[in-house]
Parts: sequence; structure tokens; C-alpha cells
Amino acid sequence: MNTPSAFSYQALPMRVVMGVRALDRLAEEIDRAGLEKVMVLCSPGQRKLAESVAALAGARVAAVHPHARVHVPAESAAEARRRAEEVNADGCLAVGGGSAIGLGKIVALRHGLPIIAVPTTYAGSEMTPVWGLTENGVKRTGRDPRVLPVSVLYDPALTVSLPAAVSATSGMNAIAHAAEALYAPDASPIVDLMAEEGVRALAGALPDVVADGADLDARSRAQYGAWLCGACLGATTMSLHHKLCHVLGGALDLPHAPTHTVVLPHALAYNQRAAPEAAAALGRALGASGDPAARLWELAGRLGAPRSLRELGMAEGDIDRIVEVALADPYANPRAVTAEGLGRLLHAAWSGRPPAC
Repeated sequence: MNTPSAFSYQALPMRVVMGVRALDRLAEEIDRAGLEKVMVLCSPGQRKLAESVAALAGARVAAVHPHARVHVPAESAAEARRRAEEVNADGCLAVGGGSAIGLGKIVALRHGLPIIAVPTTYAGSEMTPVWGLTENGVKRTGRDPRVLPVSVLYDPALTVSLPAAVSATSGMNAIAHAAEALYAPDASPIVDLMAEEGVRALAGALPDVVADGADLDARSRAQYGAWLCGACLGATTMSLHHKLCHVLGGALDLPHAPTHTVVLPHALAYNQRAAPEAAAALGRALGASGDPAARLWELAGRLGAPRSLRELGMAEGDIDRIVEVALADPYANPRAVTAEGLGRLLHAAWSGRPPAC
């Protein structure tokens, strides 16, 4: 093994409990965190599940707030903060995917309330100190250690009701975190190991999850992969792929995970010649040496996931506006980002054509 070059790596201070029936330890985790009155956060569609989770915590729950929304609109965040103050909550219990956990992060950011996360998707937000807030059609993101959950409980049984289509796009979203981490400017050998293993686990598990949603072994492998991929995002800065997805989500309100699913192969194709070591690692994880972008596009098709922004409701006429917004505040990227290059990338992603370098 080659001696790694100089690097820095900041381990994130969090606790993870993983496995079937991990949820049985919820009350113990709340007590371990020193919390007494948590507010349960979830989206409207997850209210029934959140209430059953709250029942396991008993008197430790101050209220259930079932109003989380995708991209965390500012008005939704303000409502949750007011509710937390009303019930005198000392922590948040986020049950669900990125919407619930993202809302918990904004409450944590503004009020310093610790988060315990119970993920039901593969989004990976629970593993990062990254927060996002959408206001006036613009999604702002930032990093703050206060928004990192103090404890995460991964129980594959909680993902069984996740529809195949949502499982597929959620898992592809997680893969995107690891793919970008491999060519991030602050990548490290530690992140490389987690990223390659995370992609390998998810790419192997997702076809089995889609084929049989009740397969707990497959869902456990998918959660394991999502954990690793989310940790990669938490340890590195974001690049072109995430910038485009943030702009598309904020400006056009496109669905979060499907947008990541569509954009990922095209963003990777744009970058992979400029990041050969990252492409090689992804190739090993996907069993596709040479062109991992094409293999990810094929995987999305195999999973029945969307492969065009047109399917998600984007108009072709929106492309120029997205290019302009993305270039106004670009993220670090291994290849120079130009208006012409972004235009080609987005036209291919909009039409659903295979990715091209």
C-alpha cells in the first residue's frame, strides 16, 4: 500500500446505533443525550409513524410537529421554531428523511436544541453538519457543528414501507454524496475508503431493495451504505453536482432525491477526466472501470428511477436561468465550470440522454 500524502481529517462527534430493532433503544438514547422534552419532527405523510415512535419515548416527548417540507422553506422553519418555544422543547427527534432532519437542523441552528435522528430513507443528512434553508426561491446552505445529530438510530424495519421508487432515488442521492467526496478539494484517504465502500454497498443493495421491499438484509446493507456516504458529505466540501441540485431545488422546487438521481451521472461525466483517481475508485465500487458515469446512469434505469429533468417538471427554457444562478456563486470543482459546459450538461440531463464527458 502506498504511503498517503499529507492530509487532514476531522472526525464528527456522533453516536450511531444500527440494526433491526435499533428503535427499541430510543428512550435510552434520549436519556443518554440528557434530554427530557423533545419535539418530534416529521413530514405530514410520516405522522402516523412519528406518533408510534413518540410513544416509545413516552413522557420524554413534548409535542409532535408533522409539518416538515422538502428544501426547508423559511416559513416552515419559522413555524417549527415557534412551536419549539411554545412547548419548551430541549431537543428535537427527527423521524423521516431529509425534510424532517433538515428542519431539525434549522431549529438546532437557531435555538441550540440537540437532534436525535431516526432516518427512514437513505438521504444521509443525519450524518452531516450541513444545513439548508430556502427563501425567495434561493436555497442557502452552510455548515455548523450545532446541527449535527448527537445520536442516529438506523433500523431497517422502518424503511420497509418506503416505496421502491423512493428507495431508488434516495439511494442514488446517497451515492452522489460519496461520488463528490472522492474529488473534493479536502478529500483524504479516510474519506476515500468510506466513499468507495459506501457506493459498493448501495449499488449492490438497491436492486435487491427494489425487487423485494421486505428484504431486511438488503435494507440493512443500504442503510450501511447511506451512513458511509452521508459521513463522506459531512467530512468534505461540495462541488458541481450539489451546486446544481441546490439551484434546481431552490429555483424550481424540483424534488430533492430524484433531482440528485438525474444530475449525478452527468455531473460525474463532466468531472471524471479531471479526477481520474476518483473515477477509478467509483469504477471499482460499481464494477465499471473506465466509465462510472455511464454505469450510474444504467443503474438508475435498472432501478426504474427518473433519468431526465423533464420528467421532474423542468422546462427546457429554464436551463439558461439555472446556468446563470449556478455560475454566480460556484462551488470548488476539479474541472473549470463554464456556461457552455453547464449548458451542455443540463441539456443532456433535461432530455434524458446518456451522460457524455
